[in-house]
Amino acid sequence: PVPTISWRRADGKQIPRKARRHRSSGLLEIPNFQQEDAGLYECVAENVRGKNVARGQLTFYAQPSWTQRISDAHVAIEERVSWECRASGRPKPSYRWLKDGEPLLPQGRVQLEQGSLTIPNVSLSDAGMYQCVAENRHGVILASAELSVIAIGPDFSKTLLKKLTLVKVGGEVIIECKPKASPRPTYSWKKGKDILRENER
Repeated sequence: PVPTISWRRADGKQIPRKARRHRSSGLLEIPNFQQEDAGLYECVAENVRGKNVARGQLTFYAQPSWTQRISDAHVAIEERVSWECRASGRPKPSYRWLKDGEPLLPQGRVQLEQGSLTIPNVSLSDAGMYQCVAENRHGVILASAELSVIAIGPDFSKTLLKKLTLVKVGGEVIIECKPKASPRPTYSWKKGKDILRENER
């Protein structure tokens, strides 16, 4: 006689409730297929003369999709810049970096590791447009960000040179001079109009 047809998962999990069974045609339909729906499925055909089982593996694949993008950065010379991009996908995406459309390789000060890019001491030559590329066999996506490197002249507005009064002759005085500047400035000291030079004191 015409067999009855049923479906089951070989791993013991339940077939998704959203699945639709068409008994007359032996069809199992799973709308909006997701990763948790993947697995080994079995079609069981049975009548009074016996039964037979056919198995099929459903595998979930997905093109990359951003979970974390990079954004524009404005940094001063010798500062640190660090970007990280992350993408989901199946199989897991791999990453590569471009600068102004050209492949960027880990060399010198540029450190690349999977979806992260780090430049510990930025220079003017590092300025440009950077792209993080995530890809697997099902697709390629790009995220772009601009790195602007700025120079800052010495700024004493946030530096306080304290006036000190010695109580004890021969005591030690330390005056700190730390202006905000990029690149790092050179220093010289004056007492009145005379340039101070290092000596035994």
